[in-house]
Amino acid sequence: MSTSGHPLLHDQELPDDAAFTGHGAAFRRPANVDDTTRANRRWWDSAADEYQRTHGPFLGDAAFIWCPEGLDEADAQLLGPTADLVGRRVLEVGCGAAQCARWLSTVGAHVVAFDLSISQLQHARRLATTSRVEVPLLQADAQRIPLTDGSVELACSAFGALPFVADSAAVLREVFRVLRPGGRFVFSVSHPLRWALPDDPGPGGLTVTSSYFDRTPYVESDSDGRPTYVEHHRTFGDRVREIVGAGFSLVDVVEPEWPPGHERIWGGWSPLRGRLVPGTAIFVCDKTV
Repeated sequence: MSTSGHPLLHDQELPDDAAFTGHGAAFRRPANVDDTTRANRRWWDSAADEYQRTHGPFLGDAAFIWCPEGLDEADAQLLGPTADLVGRRVLEVGCGAAQCARWLSTVGAHVVAFDLSISQLQHARRLATTSRVEVPLLQADAQRIPLTDGSVELACSAFGALPFVADSAAVLREVFRVLRPGGRFVFSVSHPLRWALPDDPGPGGLTVTSSYFDRTPYVESDSDGRPTYVEHHRTFGDRVREIVGAGFSLVDVVEPEWPPGHERIWGGWSPLRGRLVPGTAIFVCDKTV
């Protein structure tokens, strides 16, 4: 969640008065499905170049980094043992530049990846050329995944789609639909606790200033009041109910700790905050039927 700048974009937090920018104002206010989708498609199309320039070196060209804490799937193996990924059909949801999908391909998985933003997918094509690792790419809305029922065995999403849709329960139902029985979906999002705190990597980010239970979206608007960027909050309980309501079994929740020696500041993520409060929640969900 962001109160003074996009949490996934900036390395350094903006000052408090940056909530009012040339794009208009930032508020907590309602935003429906269409407003959210339209705003975030346009925002990620315009922000993709800066995002990849700023965070691309950290994310790698063909690496699977789950979160700003730097948790690597090669070590965590949340999708299962790396050796078992060979030959598996995998879907990356909200892939951005598809770094995770390319890593999965390098270990032998058969991967398809999609994103709402055409600009992010253009970066995926660029990195496919430089890394020499190609994966099939689709432009799609995670609330309506264009795959047939039971067509993949695993699905993953590293800060993709879930925070940026009005109906995250629909995303979970769609992923459940396209997974085969016995499949697994793992996704990472900002830790729900962070919505009660200012998006500040310094001491100011350690004081509760908002209600954790306020589900009103964070919305940035242009000068005419049209949404230009939207994030939606779900409490921990909300996430669990959506997971179970879609039909999944929740088998694990990972709250990555801040690793020693990691000094990178990424929006509200920082060594100071990371040592004291969680910044990321990763949900491991199985389709058992």
